[in-house]
Amino acid sequence: MANVSETLGRLWAPRARAPEGPGPGAAGPAGGAIGRSVGASVGRFLHKTSQVGLVLYALALGAVLGLASADWATRGGYPFGGVAIGAWTAWPRTGSLGADPYARAVNARRGEIPLAVGEGMLVTAATDDAGETLDATCTYRLAGITPPARAWTLTIAGRGARDPARPPMREGFTSTEILRERDGRFVIMVGPEVEPGNWLPSPRASGPVRLALRLYDTPVAASTGSLDRDSLPAITRLGCRR
Repeated sequence: MANVSETLGRLWAPRARAPEGPGPGAAGPAGGAIGRSVGASVGRFLHKTSQVGLVLYALALGAVLGLASADWATRGGYPFGGVAIGAWTAWPRTGSLGADPYARAVNARRGEIPLAVGEGMLVTAATDDAGETLDATCTYRLAGITPPARAWTLTIAGRGARDPARPPMREGFTSTEILRERDGRFVIMVGPEVEPGNWLPSPRASGPVRLALRLYDTPVAASTGSLDRDSLPAITRLGCRR
């Protein structure tokens, strides 16, 4: 800033002239000093202004990045605390007092009341048994059993806003209305085309989808270690619509 001050001082200082008389020529050195003082003041003002501008820019950038990261972290499912069980993921702590802030933010954004540890447990799936992302254009076969529970629900949802032009359709099954085999096992078909038996239509025309299995009044809520892959339905992709 010293160079800026000297430059402004020279600009403010009057041009030196040959003294023509006793009056005007004597004012040159005083005018140069005044110009340098004014230039230094202007330089200090510009320096302070640039610092304030940098602070405001940093605050604005931090706010934008913070809001964007918060939106990304709470837009999908729970980012932390899941226990993987094959294609499924159990969330034993999302409704407990020890739930992390991100889980609470996701619940608040969805407007959902999570299951407490004594009430049940949530288990979700975003991929099939082969590790491929569940797609609304594909047909899947869910077969097997569920962990012991007084009741359960299985729902399907898409990621993002719902298509307003799509007519409302079934979004899930309950344990009391499902059709079962004689041994208690069941088969649920998930896909865009109508299937006989237990059919769960895709919630959207295309894009990723997510399955949510909610177990109510289940002993496994207290210990996810008692869950294994055979205690949850298998998810098999049968084909995709082109």
